[in-house]
Amino acid sequence: QVHLVESGGGLVQPGGSLRLSCKASTSLDRVYIMGWYRQAPENQRELVAAITTGGSTDYADSVKGRFTISRDNDKNTVYLQMNSLKPEDTAVYYCNANAASGRYWGQGTQVTVSS
Repeated sequence: QVHLVESGGGLVQPGGSLRLSCKASTSLDRVYIMGWYRQAPENQRELVAAITTGGSTDYADSVKGRFTISRDNDKNTVYLQMNSLKPEDTAVYYCNANAASGRYWGQGTQVTVSS
């Protein structure tokens, strides 16, 4: 069982930045892939960014060059640095852990980009 707690969401103006954090209840060495997903109203949940235990990363085309995913194994925490935010980035952002014991989700954190 992996428990995930997200934080860092909020309201930001277009062009602004936010950093999301996801703290896991277990060592990240036990998690194959950590990812950030998002879901806007009336849309399906989509992958935003992912990072493996080896540090390989993957991004959705819509966020490449603007978002950066990273991990701090000492703190069991994964981050999503979001720069140059756009109104279309508005969504609930969810942390995901893909481990040998299963797949786990956090409760989500709201990100709203609006002037």
